[in-house]
Parts: sequence; structure tokens; C-alpha cells
Amino acid sequence: MAFSFFAVAVYLLVTLDSDYASTPADAASEGVQVTYGSTIKLMHEKTKFRLHSHDVPYGSGSGQQSVTGFPNVQDANSYWIVKPTPDSFAKQGDTIKSGTIIRLQHMRSRKWLHSHLHASPISGNMEVSCFGGEGESDTGDYWRLEIEGSGKTWRQDQRIRLRHVDTNGYLHSHNKKYSRIADGQQEVCGVSDKKPDNIWLVAEGVYFPAAEGK
Repeated sequence: MAFSFFAVAVYLLVTLDSDYASTPADAASEGVQVTYGSTIKLMHEKTKFRLHSHDVPYGSGSGQQSVTGFPNVQDANSYWIVKPTPDSFAKQGDTIKSGTIIRLQHMRSRKWLHSHLHASPISGNMEVSCFGGEGESDTGDYWRLEIEGSGKTWRQDQRIRLRHVDTNGYLHSHNKKYSRIADGQQEVCGVSDKKPDNIWLVAEGVYFPAAEGK
């Protein structure tokens, strides 16, 4: 089941960035549910940059694969697969409630969205990186979903925050940009305070249908 979905997802993602993808404008009106197995882009609300990673390591801190905000919509390195934690009984297609701990797996590299207390390169906040791989994941990959407003179950049109379990830092970005490791891309980091720059929206993606009865 997992393999067949991944094969279909790869096929669809070839055309996602050429008008096939569900976008914030068209899917928001339908309130598409974000379920386990969905492959999504996360858009920083304030700057509209997408959460992004590629095989470029940080030159400081952990030296792990860098995570940035990417200005262009059409880039497959901005796709993330929504996964449960290893000890969860959740399955593909299950809906996700506010307060749930999730993981985000980078589709291209198969590494996990990760954070720790290393200083981020530009602002000196908590570094956010990509780490591990299939079968290699730890609590540094755990993020608690916080839905803004009254919604209880994650849908595409909802504003969200992701709070890192180990550090309590919110996934954060701002308009401070790199000039070397990722020219024109902006820093993504973790910060301890709840701020407007912590807000993200689900943008383009392939949405795994909600399991029956969910």
C-alpha cells in the first residue's frame, strides 16, 4: 500500500508544478483534509516562501542538510510527506487533530525536518535542518501541530504553527536571506516565542484521501 501510493505520488509530482497541483486558492474553498501520507508544500504566510531543502549542508552548527524558505513555487525540493511518529497507531489516510505530534519527511532526500539547539546561521536562533532517513529518526524530528482558530482537524485552508517537541521552538522564517549557501533563499529557524512569522499554510500537494469514517 505504501509503495503503491509513493509510486503514484511520484508520477503526479512530475506534473504538480505545471498546473496539476491543488493550490491554496482552489483547494481552500473545498477545505481539503491533510491526512497521513499526503505530500505537501508549506507556505510561510507572511513572505509566501515555501519550506524547502536540498543537498547543501550548513557550513556551521550541525553541518546537516540545510532547510530554507524558497521563493519560487515550481521546485520539487519543497515537497514534504506527512508522517506519524513511529510509536503511533495512525495509518495512511487518517486525519490529524490539533495537538498531534507529526513528522515531515523531505520527499527528495527522505530525511526528516529536524531541529536542535545549534545556532541558525543568520539570526542565531535554533537551527532547523534535515536529518536521518528511512529507518533513522529520533525525537528531534517531532513537531506538534497547532491549528489557529476553532478548527480541530487539519485542513488545507487553516493557518498552523509547528512547535518542536524537544526544544519548544516554533518553526519560523523571516525576510533575512542567504548570500552564499542558498543565494536568495531565506532562513528557516526555530524561535521560542509565538509570533506572526510562525504561521504556515498548506499550499500545493497530493492529498491522500481520508480513511473511511475519519
